[in-house]
Amino acid sequence: MARALARLLAAGLLAAGIAAAFAAGWGHARFTGPGPSATPTTVVIPEGTGLAGIARRLDAAGVIGGRRARAVFRLGVRLHGRAGALRAGEYRFPARASMARAMAVLVHADPVTHSLTVAEGRTTAEVVAKVKKADALAGPVTRDPDEGTLLPETYHYRRGTARDTLLKRMRRARADLLDRLWPERAPGLPYDSRREAVILASIVEKETAVPGERPHIAGVFVNRLEKGMRLQSDPTVIYGITRGERPLDRPLTKTDLETATRWNTYTRDGLPPTPICNPGRAAIKAALHPRDTDDLYFVADSDGDGHAFAETLEAHNANVRAWRENQ
Repeated sequence: MARALARLLAAGLLAAGIAAAFAAGWGHARFTGPGPSATPTTVVIPEGTGLAGIARRLDAAGVIGGRRARAVFRLGVRLHGRAGALRAGEYRFPARASMARAMAVLVHADPVTHSLTVAEGRTTAEVVAKVKKADALAGPVTRDPDEGTLLPETYHYRRGTARDTLLKRMRRARADLLDRLWPERAPGLPYDSRREAVILASIVEKETAVPGERPHIAGVFVNRLEKGMRLQSDPTVIYGITRGERPLDRPLTKTDLETATRWNTYTRDGLPPTPICNPGRAAIKAALHPRDTDDLYFVADSDGDGHAFAETLEAHNANVRAWRENQ
């Protein structure tokens, strides 16, 4: 008990001494002078952290230095009337930031923003895995989004955002995009639901990485659907094997093409039952506005930079031979 009283007395004397020094000018100079951090420093202030706890965290991160500096910081904040204005969050402090600057950051600055980029054509399993690994996000993933319901783009968020919240934003963004694009779709498409449009868009997305080809490839698939031809898309075969949970680490075989799955468009008519990835904006637009073309076939071109298109099987077979000769 005596030891605790002694510590309290010492702390009180220290605070009183620093308050007097503030009045004499020394404390003010310490409060406004350069801090010890030689580089910009990021500090996380948890919710509910009081002024003393904030001072300890700034000291531990090197933004302020030592026990006396913590006392100067607390007193300076109180004398400026900001003790109740310091906010929780993740903040970045400039190199050599003074205590006054550190106070201003915690009162006025925006918290650090993190970002997570979902690339076009990623499957939902791949997106969820990436969300789980993002260490600035918080909480478990309890949502199980359907394939094709997440919009690929870069999402910005603050530390502590729930993983489920970010996935919900991805779903909302995709739904909002379809709300805008669906009413403006081209007339006469061989699918009459948003879901079917996204299914075709997901196949287009997986078939080409060349932006200008997407409407052309969509036009080929639209033609095949209208003629009752099977789509015969290799990415649908791959999805039937992997369910989008992993890459296929080998080439497709003849047996793969002949093995019936719900997604294999070599063995089943029409569109597969679900998307095979999360298509981006451009692929969705291509599915809603396919190119007007007579082409029914495509294969990788001989340069490997895109695809060679053909109206007839004879021309397509010639393109296939040209491709094989360059392998």
